[in-house]
Amino acid sequence: MALRSQLLRKVFTTNGNQVRQLHELKGAERAGVARLREVLEDRLQDIKRAKTFKHERVISSPQDTKVKVKGAEGEFLNFCANNYLGLSNHPEVVEAAREGLRKYGAGLSSVRFICGTQTLHKELEHRLAQFHGREDAILYGSCFDANAGLFESMLTPEDGVFSDALNHASIIDGIRLCKAQKHRYPHRDLSELEHLLAHSDARIKLIVTDGVFSMDGNVAPLPGLRELADKYRALLCVDDSHATGFFGATGRGTEEYCGVMGAADIICSTLGKAVSGSAGGYTTGPKELITLLRNVSRPYLFSNAPATCSGCFLEVTVDKPFAENLPVENV
Repeated sequence: MALRSQLLRKVFTTNGNQVRQLHELKGAERAGVARLREVLEDRLQDIKRAKTFKHERVISSPQDTKVKVKGAEGEFLNFCANNYLGLSNHPEVVEAAREGLRKYGAGLSSVRFICGTQTLHKELEHRLAQFHGREDAILYGSCFDANAGLFESMLTPEDGVFSDALNHASIIDGIRLCKAQKHRYPHRDLSELEHLLAHSDARIKLIVTDGVFSMDGNVAPLPGLRELADKYRALLCVDDSHATGFFGATGRGTEEYCGVMGAADIICSTLGKAVSGSAGGYTTGPKELITLLRNVSRPYLFSNAPATCSGCFLEVTVDKPFAENLPVENV
């Protein structure tokens, strides 16, 4: 035991101060780790047999319509990014990031409510709320975080949530965290949704749907969803991550595309796809809801503030109609 301690620790003296350095020793693997490897290897083999194992392609160039891939020669046409408007490497966006880093620094090293809120965060939240025509908005590190923080915060066991069967994983996981009565209706099936709403005695009824379903490429029937929400005194929440910035004449998403601006009571969306290709997400809606989220939403309260350069990107994009200000080949 004494020999092991001597091998693990070597004490150096620098200017009279003792510094301990840990040395790695190769020995027998711990039984728990060995068992973990065994169990996980079986699971990984199952994933491979199901042909759902993910291989990451490593891009060695900026995100664009043509990219370079590590280990391959030449350029490849990129059909699979969410860089819908080509803003990920747009010169104005890149310059805004540089200026943001110079002016505001790389980050805050704090959660928002302690010392992690800069003027830029408040300005961006205000601009996002204005862009969507809502009362207020709250920023998150991602839209996944926005969805993770929404349902648990606003819904109790007295309430009910009604979710489209093909909703994004972030909505599904967010709903799992809440204690509300949970209902799932078949994809875009308004008749079944009405049946569920009619037979629910929940205090708050929240219908939640993707605006654009990215895997299937179809669009939520917002006019019909709004009609049902009004009929059964329900709220409508739309995750518009695959629509914000380029869907509709001015990029205001599924509502604009469907001709029902203001149909959603709550919109969750992302800053990581069409809008700059950076990172971050947000929820926008009634002021009281946003105030509640600032006080009890766990992903907001216990995560560092979003990097300020994301806000600088939005200074370039959010103040003007996205699609109208880009070359046709970008849209």
